[in-house]
Amino acid sequence: MSSALRVLFLAAEADPFFKVGGLGDVAGSLPPVLRRMGVDIRLVLPLHGGIRLQEYPLQEICKLEVSSLEGAIPVEIYALEQGTLPVYFIAGGLIASESPVYTTDTRADGLKYTFFSLAALELCRYLDWSPDILHANDWHTAPAVHALSVDRKDRPFFASTASVLGVHNLPYLGVGAESALDYFGLPPAKSKSLPAWARQLPLPLGLLAADCIVAVSPSYAQEILTPEYGAGLADWLQQRRSSLTGILNGLDVHTWDPQSDPHLKLNYSLQELAARRMNKAALQVELGLKEEARTPLLAMIGRMDFQKGVDLLPEALRRLSERPENAGNDWQMAILGTGDPALEAAVRGLELDFSGRVKAVTRFDAPLSHRIYAGADSLLIPSRYEPCGTTQMIAMRYGCVPLARATGGLRDTVRDIQQGADSTGFLFEEATPAELSKALLRAMRVYSNEAIWQGLQLRGMKRDFSWERSAGEYLRLYQELSYARQKRSVEV
Repeated sequence: MSSALRVLFLAAEADPFFKVGGLGDVAGSLPPVLRRMGVDIRLVLPLHGGIRLQEYPLQEICKLEVSSLEGAIPVEIYALEQGTLPVYFIAGGLIASESPVYTTDTRADGLKYTFFSLAALELCRYLDWSPDILHANDWHTAPAVHALSVDRKDRPFFASTASVLGVHNLPYLGVGAESALDYFGLPPAKSKSLPAWARQLPLPLGLLAADCIVAVSPSYAQEILTPEYGAGLADWLQQRRSSLTGILNGLDVHTWDPQSDPHLKLNYSLQELAARRMNKAALQVELGLKEEARTPLLAMIGRMDFQKGVDLLPEALRRLSERPENAGNDWQMAILGTGDPALEAAVRGLELDFSGRVKAVTRFDAPLSHRIYAGADSLLIPSRYEPCGTTQMIAMRYGCVPLARATGGLRDTVRDIQQGADSTGFLFEEATPAELSKALLRAMRVYSNEAIWQGLQLRGMKRDFSWERSAGEYLRLYQELSYARQKRSVEV
């Protein structure tokens, strides 16, 4: 791959090594696909505690140093190949061998991730491998983008390197990590256009320096330009609008495949949708619900968090059941997730409020989540904001019709029933119990028409959410940025 586009991909987490959230899915899926497309992409991760070394035997390749105000800090670099993808792990210094991926101590995380970001750049020098693209993600690796811009003139090795900063969740700016940047000699922003309060924060500094900002869905890219979603940076981001784009995350279609999923009672496909009924019946039995084929089985899967709109559910279900129509009183619901103890208690309380109709499982149970996707009729996703989200993609792939708030990636992926021939689910605008209950009633009325409902299922199952689609967009972006950066470096 000597003449291939060279991409340095930095992330705090990546599946299958360690995964906490959506970033882990992205960093675990996108680089391998780009590698298969001929990109010379290299994934660099911190060596957190918890990696299964017996499953991923690492080879030490070198020792480096990172400069700080207190002198040089030693770095240890380990490597392995995941298929054909080179993966490097950075250890030593401020990355403790037992450290989790994230902690509640932002200053400590700031020191660790700034150290990691700078060590990743030093690794490129050691390898004598000058990347065409530096792709960092969120505030944790934004210091690499900032460092590249601070002394690009003094670093001819990176003269032709263009930078991309992926934004997976804008409100996490790295507040508390300011002193960490100072410790490693990274100055605050000189630009007066950036708000004064943001000039020493990792994510805003990366956003300022990046050649391109990529939000994880087109709608989220537009939403962060508004006061509601802009985390105090909306007006400033408006000035960077020409450098902002949105590329929808993909889905691991091999892990999430109803035709081969080992967790299901019965595998099925588009051509065998009738077999899906066996999964619904099995799920009802497993959860202690009545085995009723034509009773709509609703579901909610995910983190118990205010952002996810979980708090809207209790009142929405009560409103639904108070309606005189049969459609409002004939339903079942399965809930799976952990998180805020108060929200966990609230959803468990629904089992008492709606005896025999609701089952709440407040634990992490990946196999059960697969069975819920395969057996439930509709997945509720009432998020207040959702940069991208994959649950709606998984639901559609499994023939589980999504009912979601029209925000971020949900708006980009779910097509409302009113779109007719293109529809795959139901959307509602306002994050209120009243609007959620109206959307539920609308869905249940449609559910009574088996042919229309099956049309929603089939169209959803046909949608292409593979990483190949998303990777193609990233490749085109990388090529454009690399060409523009090389042209500028020649002119200078």
